[in-house]
Order: sequence, then C-alpha cells, then structure tokens
Amino acid sequence: MTAPTTGPPLLDVAGLRVTYGGVVAVSDVDLQVTEGTIYGLIGPNGAGKTSMVDALTGYTRPAGGRIVFDGRDIGALRPYRRARLGLARTFQSVELFDDLTVDENLLVASERVTVGSALRDLFLPHRPPDRSGVDWAVSVCGLEDVVDRYPSQISLGKRKLVGIGRALARQPRLVLLDEPAAGLDTDESSELGRRLRTLPEEHGVTVLLIDHDMGLVLSVCDHLMVLDFGRQIAAGSPAEIRDDQRVIEAYLGGHHAGTGQ
Repeated sequence: MTAPTTGPPLLDVAGLRVTYGGVVAVSDVDLQVTEGTIYGLIGPNGAGKTSMVDALTGYTRPAGGRIVFDGRDIGALRPYRRARLGLARTFQSVELFDDLTVDENLLVASERVTVGSALRDLFLPHRPPDRSGVDWAVSVCGLEDVVDRYPSQISLGKRKLVGIGRALARQPRLVLLDEPAAGLDTDESSELGRRLRTLPEEHGVTVLLIDHDMGLVLSVCDHLMVLDFGRQIAAGSPAEIRDDQRVIEAYLGGHHAGTGQ
C-alpha cells in the first residue's frame, strides 16, 4: 500500500449533508482523503454513496457542510470549475460517445475550453490538439490496442477503463470512481484493481473509489469509510472494516436481507 503523505488532506469534507425534498441522502458526513492514497467509500444500495460523489463534484448542491479541495473551499463552484482545479469523476453508466473512437472519446474529455482556446480554434482551425493527457491516459489504462475502435467493438471491461481514461485525460490530482467494477467478471475486476493501484503509486493521482466489489475494494484501498442510510457507521483500514460487526450487519443484517436496499 502507498505510504500516506504528511500535511493537510487533499480533500477535506466536514458535516456534508445532502437532501432531496424531505429525504436525507447524506447526513453530516466527515471525510478526509490523503494525497497519494486510494480511499474507499462503500455501503449497501441506497446508502448515499453516489449522492455524496455528486455533491463533492458539484452535480448536487449540498444542504450543509464544507468541501475543501487542496486548501480551497469549492462548495460554491460549478462542476467544470472543480474539474479545472484537478477534481475528476466517472459515472456508473460509462457515458461514452458511441459514434466516436476510443481515442476521440479521450480527446473530447481532455479539451480545456476557454475564451483563449476558442479564439485559437477560430483563427487556427487546423491547430493539432494537445495529446499529452490523452496519450498518458491511454498508457495508464492499457488502451493501446483499442484506441481506433468504437465503444461497441470492445469488452465491458475495456469500456470501463475508457471511462476512467476519460477522467484521467485531464490529468487530475484526485479522481472519484463511481462503481467502476459493476458488471465485470473476476478477471476484469482483478485487472482493474491492478490498474487502480498504479494511479497513486506510479502516477501521483489520488483515488476515491466507490464500489460494491468488496474483493476489489479491500485489496486496493488504503483506508475505507462505510455508509448506511446516509450515515457513517465505520471507518478504518481494510482489515478493520472486514471484521467490523456494524459493517457485517449493514450488508447482511435483517433490515437489508432480501430487499436489495
């Protein structure tokens, strides 16, 4: 596992609260993600994991709390402003453009559209794109053999890696991965885990991982938090979480048994 760096956390969340009408999806959760680590966020269906990711990345406005990224309060920033600061995310649905090749999907994601770039494109329409982020993402995700294919022509495992590649193409400091292993078989999940471990260890990208694949999460994460009904019920190392009775009850206890919720 990666040795955590010293100093303040890269992502520091205090008292985060997300509501939809009268429903509390996330209830006063604190979260500190240390730079250079993989932090896992797990919990049963309906626990509030995706609601939390949406709030952290600006897709949902929190009802309360503070979100600080790299020492800056980003709670009032739009999603694109957070992305420009180095906070990227994926989605549960892969969200690829089916009529673009893998390479083109990554190029679109890597573009940083500003007034200056728009003017350059207007007056220099044939200016070659900056491929540095794309080529790096292709290498990190092992997509060299599929860059010229369309999403419909590659496996689900590869499409998941393309989704991660799209987030990495902007060369973020922190990437939030929402259910990247959903639908993958054992071999694909193992390959994904191997790729994820290289992000902080070899490429300096911190990861917040949300997934139901407990084997994946427990094998790659340095630290985990468990949510249930929007509340934190446990936090600690993979070994501590594996043996925590509250976690076992949340996944297997009576209020979840047979409901899938």
